[in-house]
Amino acid sequence: QVQLVESGGGLVQPGGSLRLSCAVSGNIFRSYAMTWYRQAPGKQRELVASITDGGRTNYADFVKGRFTISRDNAKNTVYLQMNSLKPEDTAVYYCKSSRGLKDYWGQGTQVTVSS
Repeated sequence: QVQLVESGGGLVQPGGSLRLSCAVSGNIFRSYAMTWYRQAPGKQRELVASITDGGRTNYADFVKGRFTISRDNAKNTVYLQMNSLKPEDTAVYYCKSSRGLKDYWGQGTQVTVSS
């Protein structure tokens, strides 16, 4: 069973920054595609950003130019650098690992953007 643990969430003012981390158990992290999702209250979960095992990235339009996804295979960790945060970025952020037909999810970390 693969375990994912997100961290780095919190309360930040509009315009501020946060860096989320997702640590993944096991020794085949480098073979996973990794994705960040978010879910705001009353809304469906939505894809934020993804990174393939080869390092190719993809972003939702609403975060392009503000968020950056990256991975450190030596640390079994994927990151989400979030800049210029807006109140509408408030949500629980989840990471997901994917390999073949298997997906694993973390428990989520709360991000609240408010003055």
